[in-house]
Amino acid sequence: MPNNYFKFKQFTIYQDQCAMKVGTDGVLLGAWANCDYAHKILDIGTGTGLIALMLAQRSEACIDAIEIDEKACKQAADNALRSPWKDQIEVINESLQDWLKIENLKYDLIVSNPPYFQNSMYATDENRTNARHNSTLDLKYLIRAAQLFLDNEGILSVILPYLEGTMFILQAAEQGLFCVRQTNVLPKPGKEPKRLLLEFSKTKKPLVEQEIIIELNKRHQYSEAYKNLTRDFYLAF
Repeated sequence: MPNNYFKFKQFTIYQDQCAMKVGTDGVLLGAWANCDYAHKILDIGTGTGLIALMLAQRSEACIDAIEIDEKACKQAADNALRSPWKDQIEVINESLQDWLKIENLKYDLIVSNPPYFQNSMYATDENRTNARHNSTLDLKYLIRAAQLFLDNEGILSVILPYLEGTMFILQAAEQGLFCVRQTNVLPKPGKEPKRLLLEFSKTKKPLVEQEIIIELNKRHQYSEAYKNLTRDFYLAF
């Protein structure tokens, strides 16, 4: 059974009210997303608030973190309030579909670790189903959010499974949103990538493609690249 909390170097995530717990995907995106020039960030489907808190640690940006699930939203807000960056983060109980109806919002960075189990069996718990499936967050809405809310130099950063990620790249390009940075996430050396970290821009640029290996050949023997990316967060590094 997962712990009710997950402790990082500068903050703690309580997660007993959240369907999806702290995981590698969220940590990867929170550490990888380029927030160097961000003043205003939108975190779509914040869950526990993990990515919002990681970006607050890494920047001075103001962050809107939206979450459709009421219990998760309250817990994410509590996690933010307990952190050193409570004044940077506003957690809002809202769906992306309704958020898209708001006018005159502009962001330098939009991030999302979206649901992606499009064809797998639904979980018995409705909250966990919504967190794992795109039943409440179709990926097309992420593209729409980027079109509406990103300023001209803004970026969208997401993490997706490899197949869904490659499909999303094509879908986004058709709507004028171009993949400019891609990191293939390999679980171990010699394995096929399981995840894609993807950065999109409204301006077409040469693609910067890299890879990162999580573990070496022994369990919990992490690669230097992974440790370097996440060492500001994980206690073990």
